[in-house]
Amino acid sequence: MKDSKRSSRRQLLQMGAAVGGGLLAKHEQASAAENKPGQLGIPLGPYGERSPFEKAVRWRRDTKTPETGSSFTPLQDSVGTLTPSSLHYERHHAGIPTIDPAQHRLVIHGMVNRPLSITVAEIRHLPSVTKTLVLECGGNSGSEWAAKNGPDVQRSFGLVSCSEWTGVPLRLLLEEAGVQPGASWVIAEGADACRMERSIPIAKAMDNILVAYGQNGEALRPAQGYPLRLLIPGWEGNANVKWLRSLKLTDQAYMARDETAKYTDLMPDGKARIFTYQMEAKSIITFPSGGQTLPGPNLYELTGLAWSGRGRIERVDITTDGGRSWVKAQLQEPRLPIAFTRFRLPWRFDGREAVIASRAVDESGYVQPTREALIAARGLNSAYHFNGIKFWKVQTDGTVTNVEA
Repeated sequence: MKDSKRSSRRQLLQMGAAVGGGLLAKHEQASAAENKPGQLGIPLGPYGERSPFEKAVRWRRDTKTPETGSSFTPLQDSVGTLTPSSLHYERHHAGIPTIDPAQHRLVIHGMVNRPLSITVAEIRHLPSVTKTLVLECGGNSGSEWAAKNGPDVQRSFGLVSCSEWTGVPLRLLLEEAGVQPGASWVIAEGADACRMERSIPIAKAMDNILVAYGQNGEALRPAQGYPLRLLIPGWEGNANVKWLRSLKLTDQAYMARDETAKYTDLMPDGKARIFTYQMEAKSIITFPSGGQTLPGPNLYELTGLAWSGRGRIERVDITTDGGRSWVKAQLQEPRLPIAFTRFRLPWRFDGREAVIASRAVDESGYVQPTREALIAARGLNSAYHFNGIKFWKVQTDGTVTNVEA
């Protein structure tokens, strides 16, 4: 197996050397024209900017009101496993509030012995935790249920991102407030115009939730909940309330709009699944994928991302023949629980049509299902919690499309 991997790596390097050798002279000429010796670069700035040659941006679907809607992470352009804060997906219901952290407070009240009103500065002085975690909107890939029309990775799977988050364990704050017997729910409320509200079971609140104030080594961006947000490992994004202002302990769920009318799954028998917080195992091939073109027959590195709200990714299988056979991909280490895992597989495109896809398996043994298996179990009435296998078709000319196109 090790010899096979070394052979594949050698082939990839030889391919690169052959192509690079033919272009070297042209590249040297262009480089000499663009980078004149001794020419000064641009001045230093107060905040880092990316190269003007990098064009990856979020994609946003048009909505009637610009304050609401979603923007999708360009997963097809990602490398590694972390999402830059500036490219992290967004989902907003009433715009992005501007909040002065010096004036903002988090209130903990309801069924507690000592109601608290805590400043952001006081929270930042408490013992902190840093975790790398994936965050996925419950509506990610929602169009795949019926239309199957996502033309590329970004528009079909782009409401998911992975960051390093820093904050204080929610348990620490609740213990300081003193949870009263009988309190079984925490009602989280945001400071945005719609006062986003979600009901969180007390058991989860006392487990691994963070009151986060940092993302990727700096303060949260305003679009990600500055100055405070909930970060609930493995749970749908909407429950991770942004611009957090209130935590009320109660003996029952509030049945708020976004946990009854929204983010629920209407089943074929007419009943609705509610409080389906946990996001299941999922994966997507990002190269080659929809909208991309392979230059021609050659050896390529097929790659993509896998994640699960249940824990760590244990295996990713790849098919290049439409699901008739599967081979095991190489997983990039370290593999962290509830975080992106990068997978890779050397693959030779021989110029014949191919249908490719990935299938993730997490540490609980859960296997990412086909779209057909999901529909058989849950019907077509839902717009949420889709995690079916996504197939791409590589045409004979190297263009890649949604297999349904």
